[in-house]
Amino acid sequence: MELVVLVDEKNNEIGTAAKETVHSDHTPLHRGFSLFLFNNNQELLLTRRADTKKTFPGVWTNTVCGHPAPGEDVVDAAKRRLKDELGLTVKTIKVISPYQYSCTDKNGIMENEICPILVGHANKDPNPIPDEVSAWKWMPWKEFLSEMKLNPETYSPWCIEEAAILQQKDPGLR
Repeated sequence: MELVVLVDEKNNEIGTAAKETVHSDHTPLHRGFSLFLFNNNQELLLTRRADTKKTFPGVWTNTVCGHPAPGEDVVDAAKRRLKDELGLTVKTIKVISPYQYSCTDKNGIMENEICPILVGHANKDPNPIPDEVSAWKWMPWKEFLSEMKLNPETYSPWCIEEAAILQQKDPGLR
């Protein structure tokens, strides 16, 4: 059983809950992470969430998101999920910015996370697990930013907000 770490507004651990029970119409605040993976051409690896995902099914988003296990470092959690979901390994992942968000999908399921934004690099194509990812593509960063503005409903709300933060924090991506 996969556990998520429940936290207060200051990211102090207040307990754990089973992942399959935590996301509902009143999801408690918990720890997550959100990884943006780039290749040497400054293309972002985008993934489309599987239609069977409990939250935000079928939307495009950044490379991989997930939850650190109790006692697990967020970078280690990102490396674990990257391997599990997409069959990719990377040596270095950087924490770029803290981030907290809350949003509700079309089915009334709420996301409510303290979710640091991470960046990594790889030059291999993924081999995704269909239960997690239904499609993927590499997209140039500037094209991605334009595409999000034209079609925001196609992307997860956290991806849109995090991309804006990344654009401000890391001018090399512009």
